Amino acid sequence: MRICGIKLTHDGAIAVVEDRRLVFCTEQEKRGNNPRYQSIDNLDAVVLALAEHGLDPRDIDQFVIDGGDGERESQFLVLSGAVPIALKGAPYVERRAEGLLDCVDGFGLILASKVFPYKSYPHVTGHVASAYSTSPFAVSGRPAFCLVWDGWISPRLYYVEPQGGRLVGCLFPMIGHAYAVAGLHFGPYRRPNRTNSDLGIAGKLMAYVALGSANESIVAVFQELYDRRFAADTQQARRYRADINNAEASLAAMHDFFEASRLRLMAERAEDVLASFHVFLERLLIREIAMVLLRHSSLPGARNLCIAGGCGLNIKWNSALRATGLFDDVWVPPFPNDSGSAIGAACSALAAQDGFVPLEWSVYSGPALQASEVPPEWEAAPCSLRDLAAILADNEPVIFLSGCAELGPRALGGRSILAAATSPAMKDRLNDIKRREYFRPVAPICLEDRAPEIFNPGTPDPYMLFDHQTRAEWRDKVAAVVHLDGSARLQTISRNSSHKIAELLVEFEKLTGIPLLCNTSANVHGRGVFPDVAAACQWGRVEHVWCDGLLWTKTVVETPSSAQRLLPT
Repeated sequence: MRICGIKLTHDGAIAVVEDRRLVFCTEQEKRGNNPRYQSIDNLDAVVLALAEHGLDPRDIDQFVIDGGDGERESQFLVLSGAVPIALKGAPYVERRAEGLLDCVDGFGLILASKVFPYKSYPHVTGHVASAYSTSPFAVSGRPAFCLVWDGWISPRLYYVEPQGGRLVGCLFPMIGHAYAVAGLHFGPYRRPNRTNSDLGIAGKLMAYVALGSANESIVAVFQELYDRRFAADTQQARRYRADINNAEASLAAMHDFFEASRLRLMAERAEDVLASFHVFLERLLIREIAMVLLRHSSLPGARNLCIAGGCGLNIKWNSALRATGLFDDVWVPPFPNDSGSAIGAACSALAAQDGFVPLEWSVYSGPALQASEVPPEWEAAPCSLRDLAAILADNEPVIFLSGCAELGPRALGGRSILAAATSPAMKDRLNDIKRREYFRPVAPICLEDRAPEIFNPGTPDPYMLFDHQTRAEWRDKVAAVVHLDGSARLQTISRNSSHKIAELLVEFEKLTGIPLLCNTSANVHGRGVFPDVAAACQWGRVEHVWCDGLLWTKTVVETPSSAQRLLPT
């Protein structure tokens, strides 16, 4: 049984699942230097992705389109070649507590001039299905709660077991975009006109809040305004809750909330305001999830939690939930946001057919490196991983391209810029190379068995989704990966992994005694990761590109003026 899941809107992607195994997932932003969050505007992208894996649309048994905006159903306007078509889809959220697997049946999906039927499940169903089916709980057949908090919805808690899933309850009435909207009213991304097209602003704010400190008086202001405007039994709050599924109305209410906050907090530093709002939301999340769990304490099975939706990328909230002791284990997939929605769409169809079964998958299931013509000023030479470790030890950054791209928004060693972490100046150098703000952190990638020695807790974190503190005795040794608050967005990898990044770390450890490197994504600002060596070389901001045993190095092109300087006087 081959199922093809398709996410059409932002974070567009195509995924194929065959007999409960993920064959591939192609995120559109990872093709051809596309912009971040690229949508699928033309269904020819689906045909191309299938063809790259030796498949024709007729080889697919079932197509599934991820649900979208809409309370009863959604609509998508796309092209198939030059032909405009309209497709209907499922709504954003399920319409009844037991309705996760309610679907919309559609016809008219035109691929390679042929028309196919398809199904569509609610958008949140894809989040639940992708999170649970990739989890260790699914492998062992254990039930789990699943927290879904996306941009346009308030946090929703589901209970999932192999036989099915259902909504347990909505935790509190605040949409996930609240975090990003806060940044439009306070701090470096403030926009008086309230408009923002940067879907990455929430992640940037997560870094920025480390500049500030939570202030209890500021937290109290947010609590008071939240109670009055969103949660209490007031006319304003009742009207907001009744209209919370209206995207425009809920977003307008959120802007009004922060404008009221700004008028009360004009004397406070923006970084303290944002740090306080972060803490306010974290406390609210923990308090409300604890109350819901108490009301549903009779549900069988261990207390396991999956986290999905865009807010699942907030490593500090993930760590705070894990630290509460409310759960025996917490799982966050490497694609909790919409980058995993094509996989989720396919898993939804799988769940409708077989129940919520485990998916066999690898995080390195993205697009393979493409053949490319490298610019003539770049020369290639054989380079072993031991030789590459020596270059890194000399404080030279290297673009590292290996195998298939990683899934999700984090660079996990497949499409990375790597560098030694020993110099505190390296963080500034990498941020300058990437054209990023000075306060943005650079992540460490570390051999798993040595991570507890360097970080607290340093537990396995292969997808960079939890917060770790750098131990005091190591902060000067790996200064480039220590964030402003002493934390690190750690990725761990087993030294026995077959991935080349593990072998490189072992070689670097042998040479320097340090089992980690700086790791940031290899991409042009505002674009997806490099699809090939040529794109990395054309960018040209890092002078070494390593790919599958070859090191490409930018040569010095002699100009007439430089030649003149070399003449004897």
